[in-house]
Amino acid sequence: MKYKDIITYENPKSPIAEAFRTLRTNIQFSSIDKTVKTIVITSPGPGEGKSTISVNTAVTMAQSEKKVLLIDCDLRKPKIHTFFKLHNGQGLTNILVEDVKCKDIVHEIDLASGLYVLTAGPIPPNPAELLGSNKMKSFVEDMKNEYDYIILDSPPVGMLTDAAILSTIADGTILVCAVGHANVEATKGAKALLDKVNANILGVVLNKVPVKSGGYYKYHYYSYYNYDYYAEGENND
Repeated sequence: MKYKDIITYENPKSPIAEAFRTLRTNIQFSSIDKTVKTIVITSPGPGEGKSTISVNTAVTMAQSEKKVLLIDCDLRKPKIHTFFKLHNGQGLTNILVEDVKCKDIVHEIDLASGLYVLTAGPIPPNPAELLGSNKMKSFVEDMKNEYDYIILDSPPVGMLTDAAILSTIADGTILVCAVGHANVEATKGAKALLDKVNANILGVVLNKVPVKSGGYYKYHYYSYYNYDYYAEGENND
């Protein structure tokens, strides 16, 4: 089966897949005093590829024989289910509102042993309220006892409060910025919003890096926040 934009599965020997393995290693060594298990992935604005990064990061972690739960926390425009061709009839919303058990609706994915996906479920009228609830906090804490890593794909932090709220219950946050899409002011604004809630910003993924002629990919590193991650992608979210 073909999976949409999951390069770490479709082409694991590519330079892009190797970039995600580097990202995985950097996350694993991102904190000396505290293990980073729950990670929010967001972006300054829409269309920067944060969902693509979330999916490929989760797959890469599962490929290292870890048990990984990828949760679609975008309760406004959920997309994670489209990557894996899953039905979005039940998901996170049902757990937070209806007391549905995660084990009853989570999807085990055959791309890598130990990879599980929880879709967003029906779109609620109050996404930010649900994500900031005590029930959400308790749910994430419970899942930490069952999974090695939990990836929380969230809406853009520059437009909504959802990502900032989620960052307060996660061990770390990664900001995805697309080349030629994100502007400096929007990125600074996104960082400022995360700083206001004392989010632990692990670093930045620079997405959609232009490809050189001849089929070689460009990799650049520079000093920003704590350290940086770079990966190329084509999906718009």
